[in-house]
Amino acid sequence: MKRPAFAVLFDMDGVLVDNNPFHKKAYLEFCRRHGVSLTDAEFEKHLFGRTNRDVLRRLFGPLSAARTRAYEREKERLYRRLYAPHIRPLKGVRRFLRALRTAGVPVALATSAPPENVRYTLSGTGLGRAFDAILDSRAVKKGKPDPEIYLKSARRLGVPPRRCVVIEDSLSGIRAARRARMPVVAVTTTHSRRELSRRADLVVDDFSELDPAGMLRLF
Repeated sequence: MKRPAFAVLFDMDGVLVDNNPFHKKAYLEFCRRHGVSLTDAEFEKHLFGRTNRDVLRRLFGPLSAARTRAYEREKERLYRRLYAPHIRPLKGVRRFLRALRTAGVPVALATSAPPENVRYTLSGTGLGRAFDAILDSRAVKKGKPDPEIYLKSARRLGVPPRRCVVIEDSLSGIRAARRARMPVVAVTTTHSRRELSRRADLVVDDFSELDPAGMLRLF
């Protein structure tokens, strides 16, 4: 079988869907309930793109596995309730995924999100069958900015890391892709074009600006 020329690895939150404002609202409400101080600026600087395990450790210090799971379920229930009336895919993502499929480009979803949120997002957007591989928070021991999830996604697809393009929105996710030695397309849902242009190979507002030929040029 001919090896594909390249693969595309998608983050989920802030990439497939513009949902990070709802994650922030959920975490701010969660922290208020538990008497923990968290500002918008602190959340955006330190917490975007990271696993719940890492976020909760930063907020509360060491926690038992049972307490971590309970807090994670509580926060994510808040998030799903807040986002439910608004869920929809980012502009152009359906067309772009179809174009990649037609071109024979394998695609993976590589997200720090828990499996419940992955099912919720893929079901709500109708993108459940779009990916050749799906890796969520259970797949890794180290969250972004560690490159583990992107390196595992490349192995799952059978494509060398140097031939994988990552699509990200968060600074920690971009650092993870860089550490995996993969080119990065950044989407401006979470950070400004100016912030992202210093770190990514290409910056776009949505998927209407992307096509498979453009991805190939990144190599």
